[in-house]
Amino acid sequence: MTFRNTLSGLGRTSLLAGAAALAFTLYTAATPDAYADQGGQGGNKGQGAAAHGKGGSGGSRGSMRGRFRDITGEDEDSDRPDWAGQPGGKTGGGGKPATAGSKRGDTFGDLWVILRDDNGVPILTAEGWVQPLDADGNLIPLDDEGHPVDESLVVEVELGRLNVGRAPTKVLDRRADEVIAILQDATAITTDAAGRLVLTVDGEEKTIDSPLENLAIYVALLTTGSIPGLTPDDLAGTEYDFLVDGVFDARDLEASASFLAAATDKTGVFTSDEIAYIDAFLNINTTTTGSATYSVIDYSTFSYDRSDTYSGVMVDVLVLQSDGTYKVESLDVYEAVFGSADASDSGSLDAYTLAADDAREVIEFIHEYAVPAATTN
Repeated sequence: MTFRNTLSGLGRTSLLAGAAALAFTLYTAATPDAYADQGGQGGNKGQGAAAHGKGGSGGSRGSMRGRFRDITGEDEDSDRPDWAGQPGGKTGGGGKPATAGSKRGDTFGDLWVILRDDNGVPILTAEGWVQPLDADGNLIPLDDEGHPVDESLVVEVELGRLNVGRAPTKVLDRRADEVIAILQDATAITTDAAGRLVLTVDGEEKTIDSPLENLAIYVALLTTGSIPGLTPDDLAGTEYDFLVDGVFDARDLEASASFLAAATDKTGVFTSDEIAYIDAFLNINTTTTGSATYSVIDYSTFSYDRSDTYSGVMVDVLVLQSDGTYKVESLDVYEAVFGSADASDSGSLDAYTLAADDAREVIEFIHEYAVPAATTN
């Protein structure tokens, strides 16, 4: 069989061990009681997963509407934040927004790969500066003001499509209401091969595919352990009650990797650097040390194995035949997407990044070879 493009886990860009990304400065920290209390572990690979407890960013914004506003940085009287729509993706470089929206009050500096522990927490110099790394993972000498002596050595972090906030507030509010309504109306809830939610409404299956909706769910789970506005009584069955129980645990962290994957560029490659930046950008469980503000998420109990996750998971896709026609075939994701090449990791942001990027590859595969609604075998 032949696909239009070759998709393989073997082509993954290797992650820099212990250098999960981002070098930025925030001048306004999040409200302390808005975030769960989490302690960071030291080390040069990340520790982490489980038990934030209740709480989370957003304070009074305990709804999907509020979550969209938190993500976009929008106020009621503005269509989008000033920083929205900066160039992104492989060619755009992700941009360096001067501000993260006046409502948040955050000011971001250069986005560089820096020295981090297993949880992605910056390991600061004795003077309190973040420590940039070069492409080989070596420390870059800093001047008396904490700036790289040779800035040409730094490795910049790119964001891609996760420069959100393009849609007007009313549009986002309406979509937030739709997410809650469809979850309440669903008679069955499952997930697709990549882990995105699939809801059965009026006998029809609908995948929550919207990047912004998935990003809102991602932030909600990491900060509150729940999708705002819903309780277990609102959902069909009991298998996914953990998504709305208001308690953060390992299941929320595991599920969140797929929601984050659904929010990013399908054709990019996730890095730990990008995830660390995104989490801080969205004020997920942030803390401040000196002038550096960063997210603290415990990945110590997180574990991921590609074959355990995807081997035997089947998807119906269009496959190019030898005569030039396409035929619908059911393929094993582990074989078709990853060439049966296994990968695993645990206890770190790097492990979480591997899971998220694998989910992104599966989403890319599903979209690339999707069967049109009218196509039958």
